[in-house]
Amino acid sequence: MFPPVDINDIREKLSYQFRPLQRSFQFWVRAIDIYTGYKVFQVRVNFERDVQKREALWERQHELAADKVYAMCADLGGFFLKIAQILGKPDLAPAAWVRRLVTLCDQAPATPFQTVKLILENELGQGIDDVFDRFDMEPLGSASIAQVHKARLRGDKSDVVVKVQHPGVQDLMMTDLRNLQAFALYMQKTDIKFDLYSVTKEMEKQIGYEFDFKREAAAMECIRKFLYQNNRRAPVLVPRVIRDMVTRRVLVMEFIDGIPIMNLGDEIAKRGINPRGRAAAAAKQKILQSLTLAYGQMILKSGFFHADPHPGNILICKGSEVGLLDYGQVKDLPEPLRLGYANLVLAIADGDQLRAAKSYRELGIETISNCENEQQELFRLATTMFDTKLPPGVTMLQPFSEESSIKKIGVQSFPEELFSVLRTVHLLRGLSVGLGINYSCAEQWRPIAEEALFQAGRLQGKDVKPRPKQRRSWRRLFSRG
Repeated sequence: MFPPVDINDIREKLSYQFRPLQRSFQFWVRAIDIYTGYKVFQVRVNFERDVQKREALWERQHELAADKVYAMCADLGGFFLKIAQILGKPDLAPAAWVRRLVTLCDQAPATPFQTVKLILENELGQGIDDVFDRFDMEPLGSASIAQVHKARLRGDKSDVVVKVQHPGVQDLMMTDLRNLQAFALYMQKTDIKFDLYSVTKEMEKQIGYEFDFKREAAAMECIRKFLYQNNRRAPVLVPRVIRDMVTRRVLVMEFIDGIPIMNLGDEIAKRGINPRGRAAAAAKQKILQSLTLAYGQMILKSGFFHADPHPGNILICKGSEVGLLDYGQVKDLPEPLRLGYANLVLAIADGDQLRAAKSYRELGIETISNCENEQQELFRLATTMFDTKLPPGVTMLQPFSEESSIKKIGVQSFPEELFSVLRTVHLLRGLSVGLGINYSCAEQWRPIAEEALFQAGRLQGKDVKPRPKQRRSWRRLFSRG
């Protein structure tokens, strides 16, 4: 007598086994469609001589592509939500892309509460009612790897946040990354002369770390201690980890009350504040100043830094204080790279093209020139990559453009470990553009870079340049676009 066959069980197992293949197929079909759409359009638009008509055609093409990119990221979710965060920045992507992709933050499907309850009880070894006096069933937000719930521990009057990892997402994210690596290899050989493959390898390493919440808790405590010890008042708020409430898949931390930075404009309007007035300008200045100081200290002074400052991880609290969340992606920069980057910061801040070229070599960034004015273009590339202030005449990075620095100076080799610095600077730039401020983080970080090099014995006291008071330098930051 044969045992009864459960058709539904077989269907579910087959679906699970073939899911990576289905996901890969969906990615390649959509990616090829978007890519070929642009390549065909580039040929077609060259026949239009009227500049205004060309611009209108480009805008229409960007809108069509934006809808396709949005659909791909929203349908596939997971790792592609992170891609949306990277691409959805005003300085990097066309405006049509930004308008569509910025809405994808914290829109990953939530894990059902019953599954969350089982994970919590398995991880913490106690019933949920034994641990929490109150636990909100609806999550505050759901991202690609985890979701967060507001709760209150038994015998405590303060609220906490409970971060719970989605089950079964790690394997799918690794599949997505391998597909992206293959696409990156093709793109760097054809259209973008940049070592994209090394960038995706570093992404693979960093995302792998995000699945260990014990590591995240340790990083959060380390950065919190560093910022609180090195400042009279910490430039950003870092959640306090609740001891004995951390496992690889669950993390309980202090609740920080604030609004997402993406909602700042709506909050200003709700309070009847003139968005172009002094009060709004002062609030934006304080927010950006706090983030810039925190990141300058973390990258250049410590070398251990929060490497994921996208808008979904930044809260604006009472008094325009900034809360910095999610320490799954952190980077411990090796000493040679930390000091090499400090040297590059000084070169950019001082407009020193020769020093910038030497810093590139010191950092292990190998380039090949496709132009006559190599040193000038290399400096332009350095500022585009490693400073928040866009070069004169540039409002958006366009790697496909013939005038792009990446077309003129190809980046053949890029240290994987430097990608986190590159991504952090670009995310800060996206925030500054969103706040309507065009400023140079290199100029603001100059004193921290000088201190780092001085302490390492690579800069003499006589080489430290006098600088204006910080208040004055920040007063000059505001400019349209």
